[in-house]
Amino acid sequence: MKQASAKVAWFECTTTIDDVVHGSGWYYIGCGVCHTKATKGPTTLMCKKCGKSEIVSVAQYLSKLSVYDHNDQAVFVVLGDAGEELPEKKADELVESYYQANDSVGEDDIVPVPQAMIDTIGQTRKFIVKVSNHNLTAKTQILTVTKVLPLEAPEPEGNLGENVDEEPDNEREDHADESVKRGADGIESEGAKRAKSG
Repeated sequence: MKQASAKVAWFECTTTIDDVVHGSGWYYIGCGVCHTKATKGPTTLMCKKCGKSEIVSVAQYLSKLSVYDHNDQAVFVVLGDAGEELPEKKADELVESYYQANDSVGEDDIVPVPQAMIDTIGQTRKFIVKVSNHNLTAKTQILTVTKVLPLEAPEPEGNLGENVDEEPDNEREDHADESVKRGADGIESEGAKRAKSG
């Protein structure tokens, strides 16, 4: 970023989610095609980017996360599809389920941060973060997340391939045949018991 030609850079970082910021909207209503924030027209929602005066709107993530690693703390803004990996749900699903569960709520009411997002607190995740000159010169140091990588399965401890006794193929087949035979006998005797008692 110190080079004059560098306008934007992307970084992969691993951080722990400390909190989901409350008190501000965690989603926005965007164009169903390009996901740009929709604007209100006289009777419908419009998209400036697509140039359409009537669009199908979709809720998109606009979540602020407080995150930390071993050295620093920061605030990330998770936009659009990048947020789906955190609660493993689309923002549209979470908003719709809130309105279905709360019939008396009006369209202009603030939808609280869903439990699925709150449940991500304490998770350590990998984020792809976009940094521009604006991030370095603005008063608020908020970084935009362009992608949240899936949780990695923990690696098994030790080598699972060690200390395994090999038995010859013909012995393995004999054990398998015997197990199948015992399992089948158990099914037959169970069926016979039911027939007698019924």
